[in-house]
Amino acid sequence: MKLFQEKGEKNTSETVTCAVARAKELGIRHAVVASCTGKTAKMLLGTGLNIVCVTHQAGFKNPGENEMSEETRLFLQKEGVKVLTTTHLLAGVDRALRFKFQGVYPAEIIASTLRMFGQGIKVCVEVAVMALDAGLIPYGEEIVSIGGTGTGADASLVLVPAHSQYIFDTKIKEIICMPRA
Repeated sequence: MKLFQEKGEKNTSETVTCAVARAKELGIRHAVVASCTGKTAKMLLGTGLNIVCVTHQAGFKNPGENEMSEETRLFLQKEGVKVLTTTHLLAGVDRALRFKFQGVYPAEIIASTLRMFGQGIKVCVEVAVMALDAGLIPYGEEIVSIGGTGTGADASLVLVPAHSQYIFDTKIKEIICMPRA
């Protein structure tokens, strides 16, 4: 396991390198990557992995807007990348309830628990389950998942995601890398 001294975008290249190397060592065929601009997803091109790129949902920053440009989305799709833009697993309507009523709800408790390992680890689990729920990766197989803290990537896991209704059956097999900070 690689530990970064700091979190953040500066670890992106090394995170992707570590994830791809570990996938090849284990014979893993699928990678799920959180990437809103497509920059991190593009780093996986040519690796021989089946790539799923999970973006922020439409309206995440501004109502009705996608953060990934249509040009980038089309480029990635042309390169064989499956691009998923949908509601975040660990936010969605629970976040709406928090905004409206100032409470804490089950999905946010799960998210906060995963954040104990860091934001990137939470993102890795979340995007893997989202990709599985969308039918973009096979059920029951180990995959690599890449996530980050804010922008870029600083965490990667080997895991077997479960569908969202069975999220507690998700198995984190290895932490490939993560920030120590």
